[in-house]
Amino acid sequence: SNAFGRLIDKIYLNSVGWRGIRQRKTHLQILIKQAVADLHAKGLAVRVVDIAAGHGRYVLDALANEPAVSDILLRDYSELNVAQGQEMIAQRGMSGRVRFEQGDAFNPEELSALTPRPTLAIVSGLYELFPENEQVKNSLAGLANAIEPGGILIYTGQRWHPQLELIAGVLTSHKDGKPWVMRVRSQEEMDSLVRDAGFDKCTQRIDEWGIFTVSMAVRRDN
Repeated sequence: SNAFGRLIDKIYLNSVGWRGIRQRKTHLQILIKQAVADLHAKGLAVRVVDIAAGHGRYVLDALANEPAVSDILLRDYSELNVAQGQEMIAQRGMSGRVRFEQGDAFNPEELSALTPRPTLAIVSGLYELFPENEQVKNSLAGLANAIEPGGILIYTGQRWHPQLELIAGVLTSHKDGKPWVMRVRSQEEMDSLVRDAGFDKCTQRIDEWGIFTVSMAVRRDN
């Protein structure tokens, strides 16, 4: 019966993790739309960058019917993701206002030089993968340089994970083939990194299991 109990636990935790990720996507899309509306209400142009977009699907889904958005730049470290993302942009007929380029989300010089300057930056599911705060600080510093005061940062957090050991055994690619070690940052720690970089947090969403957060912060005047 113990083995059966462990199996049930594993199935439950697996479903919680995936349901949490689906809920995070919903929260991301809600806050992206809210950020677009807030920027538009402030009279700021809406220029979006996602610095680690994967294929970019969730951003394109959120922004497909947002006429206020003048420019969308998707970036990812993976050449394959960039190629597949470019294909998807073309299929959706969004090539006129969406670009997809290869880029390093932790390179502050690259991020500081983004043109046109973004007014909405999205960082989803990235910082949670890297335990060292130094990399996260570099990334946030670059975004703080790029985003003008009043611009918005949307970022995700992860307060715990139901299957840390299982995931570490499966995912190795982020660490040059070494087993992947995940350090769960507290929400307070993540928020303080964002605050120190020059952003004031104003909103947060979290799933019902208390795993994944999506937060919004405004670039303050220096």
